[in-house]
Amino acid sequence: MRQLKVWPHITLVALACALIGGVAAALWVRHQQVSEAQALPSAARIERVDGQVGVSRNAAGGSNAQQWLEATTNTPVSVGDRIYARDNSRAAVAFTGRNFARLNPRTSLDVMYLAPDRTQLALRDGSAMFDVGALSPGQLFEVATPFGAVDLDQPGLYEVGYNDNGSAYVSVLNGLARVVGLGGTGQIGKGEMLTLLGQTAADVALSRLDPGYAGNLLNDYYGYRYPRIYDGRYSDYNAYLNDPYYYDPSNRFVSYRYVSDVIPGVEDLDAYGDWQDVSGYGHCWHPRVDAGWVPYQSGYWDVSDPYGLTWVSSEPWGYAPYHYGRWASVNNQWFWIPEAVNTQPAYSPALVAYLPLTQANEIGWVPLGPGDPYVPTYYDANWQPHYVGGSPVVQGQLVNLNAPGAVTVVPVQYLGNVINERVVTRVDPQALAQVRPVFDPLTADALRQAALQAPAGRRRFEVPPDVARRLEDTRVIASTAPAAAPFMPNPAQSLRVEAVPENRRRQQLQFRDERQASTAQATNQAGQPAPNQAAGRAGAPVIDQQRGLQMAALAAEAGRGNRDARRQLQQLERQNRGQQRAAAQQQRTPSPGVAPQATNDRAARMAERQRAQGEQVGLRQQQQAQREAERQQALAARQQQRTASQQQIEAQRQANRQAAAQHAQQAAQREQQVRARVQQQQVRQQAIRQAPPPQARPRVEREQQRPQPQAQRPPPQVRQQGPPPQQNVERRQGPPPQAARPQPQAARPQPQPQAAKPQPQAQGHGGKGKEHP
Repeated sequence: MRQLKVWPHITLVALACALIGGVAAALWVRHQQVSEAQALPSAARIERVDGQVGVSRNAAGGSNAQQWLEATTNTPVSVGDRIYARDNSRAAVAFTGRNFARLNPRTSLDVMYLAPDRTQLALRDGSAMFDVGALSPGQLFEVATPFGAVDLDQPGLYEVGYNDNGSAYVSVLNGLARVVGLGGTGQIGKGEMLTLLGQTAADVALSRLDPGYAGNLLNDYYGYRYPRIYDGRYSDYNAYLNDPYYYDPSNRFVSYRYVSDVIPGVEDLDAYGDWQDVSGYGHCWHPRVDAGWVPYQSGYWDVSDPYGLTWVSSEPWGYAPYHYGRWASVNNQWFWIPEAVNTQPAYSPALVAYLPLTQANEIGWVPLGPGDPYVPTYYDANWQPHYVGGSPVVQGQLVNLNAPGAVTVVPVQYLGNVINERVVTRVDPQALAQVRPVFDPLTADALRQAALQAPAGRRRFEVPPDVARRLEDTRVIASTAPAAAPFMPNPAQSLRVEAVPENRRRQQLQFRDERQASTAQATNQAGQPAPNQAAGRAGAPVIDQQRGLQMAALAAEAGRGNRDARRQLQQLERQNRGQQRAAAQQQRTPSPGVAPQATNDRAARMAERQRAQGEQVGLRQQQQAQREAERQQALAARQQQRTASQQQIEAQRQANRQAAAQHAQQAAQREQQVRARVQQQQVRQQAIRQAPPPQARPRVEREQQRPQPQAQRPPPQVRQQGPPPQQNVERRQGPPPQAARPQPQAARPQPQPQAAKPQPQAQGHGGKGKEHP
């Protein structure tokens, strides 16, 4: 009996354990899926290409030139990708809607890690401008170099690059930077430049930026980034310091009200579309396109690690709407529905569902609509798929599957070509209804082979072999190693990154303080006494630490658009400048421990270095101006050709219209002639029908009509009395002879035969004249 009572309890305990185990397993699987989803990197956007710019999709796998492809606008770049701009070439990259980079000629930039809370890049050659508009608390934005990592701690504008002698430099035009290297950690404030030739204090120098050099740098950058609205105000460095956020895109473009500033490409939406309040969807963006336009139908398919098939749009605005949000067809118009502004959107290579038409050897895709599921997918080194949180097969009905023209279908062999209306195939809707959509097109062997060969249709990009070897052999130093990802377990080894040990990071970087020397050179050029030079260490600011922290907090708030914080920051900066001027006034007398000649020598070296950098900036500006002039000339030539072609087309159209009008006129005339002939025939037939039969005419009438020609021939004396033309007219148009005879005696036949002989011309008018004897 006891055993019979124990078994139910054991069963309940077993069921409870099984239930707990199932819940724990489900939670563990969910945790694994969330971890995998968070481990997937984001992507940056190449938003502008000038000249020859290439992308290597496998920078961690070697320097094989066959891996380089030509970069185009809207190309996504992610972890492991390398961008290179050749001579006289530039490129602009958007990491978010507020953070950007501009690559100068002969510059290489690697993406080591890209996530909402961390951006790690590697600059192995050249120079670049980094425009950081927003940083959340705890967010890392780092540029690794062979001499150390440059952490951009505040929103601002920075330049990182290499001099001709191989040294690296960091210029802080606005903001606050921190250098972390094997020699320690040091700060670089606004208006300062740090030059590194090695890791020792003798090889590191901190100086002030020359205002002229800074103004040229700002003028060049903002003229490149905002060519339509920049007015040249930042050529004066002080004007920039007074209002560095004048061109902040979040304050200038309406689209930032409806789209998260984490998404790259938001600022392009204002110029190419309009925001409308759509019932049921809220504020949606409608592109200014022709009737019949469909999303995902102008561009090409690329294959990127780790996402696989990635859509690259040919439209200038085509980044944010194709990698975030959803599309909806409302009243035969397409609207892009973004995610809420206060959310953290996730990047997707293409928000579409694929329709593999394997029997017809075709592939189709349809934009995902509101409420449609999406399964994030990544691929390992062997291109084996891993699905995060779902099945690759679409469950349920897609919103846009029945929208007019929503499905784009092309032959499989065209998957690597440029997609446009000319290659799109029309498919019977009944055939599409029999195909089950999928999220992973690589599940079918034919589509997998075509997709992996898609990059073969793009243009190759040649990197000089010596440059490729140098980029591959150059190691960079980062503050921390890039985080591992499911598709890249050891990024530090793959990307040749060395992390700074913790004990080295805690040390303070020793350097030569040349800030006073550079200030002395500037004042000497103005004819004023030069202040003496003071030695120092990194992290010893001019103002006290409390004010520095307050300014850093205000700068962060100002970067988010807080105008009150911006005004307070400007007030503190003015106070800081006043204290600096007072300190400089007190130090005008040279210190006994510092030799004036050494001060002047250091000032001369600093001036020479900044002069050389200024010449480089001026040369870049000249090259940019020359390229801009060439581009304008090419545009003008193309415009002339287009105008001439349009004129020829219009002339041909006019000639065609004239020919058509003439043809229509001739056709109308022919039709009138035909109608006239038909009417004449109808009148003739009617007259024939109304006329009496010939046998019904009286015999007397025939006898009266027969001698009529002879009766009309008057005697000679009668013909001489009247003009012949009048008699002829009366004979043709007059009534019957018996009614038109005015003289009965002239109408009788004359019996004298001799009267007819002297008139030979009248013999033809009578057939009986020769019968008289």
